[in-house]
Formats: sequence, structure tokens, C-alpha cells
Amino acid sequence: MTATIPTTALHSPVIAWFEAHARDLPWRRPEAGPWGVMVSEFMLQQTPVNRVLPVYEQWLARWPRPADLAAEAPGEAVRAWGRLGYPRRALRLHGAAVAITERHGGDVPREHAQLLALPGIGEYTAAAVASFAYGQRHAVLDTNVRRVFARTATGVEYPPNATTAAERRLARALLPEDEDTAARWAAASMELGALVCTAKSPDCGSCPVSGLCAWRLAGKPAHEGPPRRGQTYAGTDRQVRGKLLAVLREAVGAVPQSVLDTVWEEPVQRARALDGLVSDGLVEPLPGLMYRLPAGPAKVGPEAAPEAPRG
Repeated sequence: MTATIPTTALHSPVIAWFEAHARDLPWRRPEAGPWGVMVSEFMLQQTPVNRVLPVYEQWLARWPRPADLAAEAPGEAVRAWGRLGYPRRALRLHGAAVAITERHGGDVPREHAQLLALPGIGEYTAAAVASFAYGQRHAVLDTNVRRVFARTATGVEYPPNATTAAERRLARALLPEDEDTAARWAAASMELGALVCTAKSPDCGSCPVSGLCAWRLAGKPAHEGPPRRGQTYAGTDRQVRGKLLAVLREAVGAVPQSVLDTVWEEPVQRARALDGLVSDGLVEPLPGLMYRLPAGPAKVGPEAAPEAPRG
């Protein structure tokens, strides 16, 4: 479905609201630079702002430039990631830092295609860095933006579970022509979804475009798509993986399997979680049933889709 309201009607009120209400976040400050923006984008995928802030500050203090991170073993990135969750993002960020250092002289590239060519960076992060760091015109679609567009333009409460081609077409149709305005629109629509047009309790009374919102004007019809399931954690392999990694992060050297065996009673699930960590490149097995965080070149998988709302 395409937008049924003039696209320009949304731009000015949303951007004006952003100018008045945007949070003062460190990656939005000029001194953050493109590397600070990139680090924030990796950390904010599937993780709320309040959890990211302390780790982000520590990360940039330790590794203020990509070359600083590239000079360290990938295991140090995993260690510094702490309990942010989804630690493969740490390996992807380390891999991107190595590539930036080797291919671009240590400077985060400006061009979208060059960003997209970095290991571990997908369409979302490439567009976000190009837009937020360099003020370029790109459609930046995280879940907050997708939800804002679903409600205001298409009249449904929630977007599909995965980003669709129709959503990408809508995002491009809603994108301002002017580069600077487009970059502000990307940040403003994302902030609107994070603070006002939230998933569970949208504050329509504070929304600058409530009078144009197709969902509100239709009487806020209930979601008719597949059930929206919250992510579980307790008792899952994710929880076991987190416990295993916590032991390895705290260790100075390698850890014997006998120590790792104490973190979870169920042996089959524990072994499956440990094997998964090894397969993902987050843990390195050594002779004698010893394990450590990776010291050699990291395996870098594809970018994780930023499906969880960014707080």
C-alpha cells in the first residue's frame, strides 16, 4: 500500500517536533563523528538506549578510532561488549573496523556502496551511517520507523514481522528530496517511533501528525496480522550462551570445560550452546578441553536485522 496523504505534509511537523524533543544522545553530537555513529548503530540493534549508553561510552574511550579496535584481538571486542546481548554484533563491528583500517585508511567511508561492502554491514546500517554521519539521503528503516509509517500512511497498527518491498517503496516515497532534510527526517521519524508512536502505548495526544495519521483516523483498528510474540529468554539457549560467555569474559586466560560445566545443569543444552558459540566464532576451543575468547581472525556473519525497537 502506498501513502494516501501528501508526503510533504509529514516532513515539517515531524522534523519540528524532533528539533524540540530529540534526546541528547552522545552519538548525535558532532564530536561523535562517523565512527561513533557506526558504533551506536551496531549496539542499538535489538538493544534499548539505556543499556547501550554506558557500554558505548566505555567503547569509544578505549577505541576512539577504527584502527584502535582493529589492533586488538576480536575476543577483546566480545569482552567489552559485556551483557548487551547478541554478541556476534561485537565480532561484526571488529571485522568492520579491520576492513576500514585496511581499505579506507582508518576513516569510515562516506559512500553507501563502500559502507555496504564492509563485512557484517547490511542495508540498514549502511543507510543509517550514511544518513546520520554524513547527512545523505537514504531510507533508514528500523522497527520504530516502520511502525510510524505503518500507522500514519497505511492505517495499520503494526508493520509486518519482516521488512517488505512495499515498505521500502513507501519509505522512498516519503523521503524528502533535499539531502539535509532527508537526513533530519530519518532521525526524526525514528525518534517519533521511539518516544511517541510506541508499540504498546502510543501517545497520540503528543504526536505532531496525529491529525494526518491514517490509523488514528480509522479508529485505531486492532492488529489483524500474525500474533506478535515477545522474545523469551529464561531457559533458552540464548541464556545458556550468555552464562558461558560471562565466565569467559571474566577470565584472564583460557577456561577448562569443567568450569563451564558448572554454569548450567542440563548437559545437552549446555553442550549445544557451547558448540554454537564455537561455530559462531565467539569462543575458541584449545587442546585439553580449554576454551577462550577468540584471539585470531573473527568469523563475521551477516548483519542482524534491527527488528527490535530501539529505545
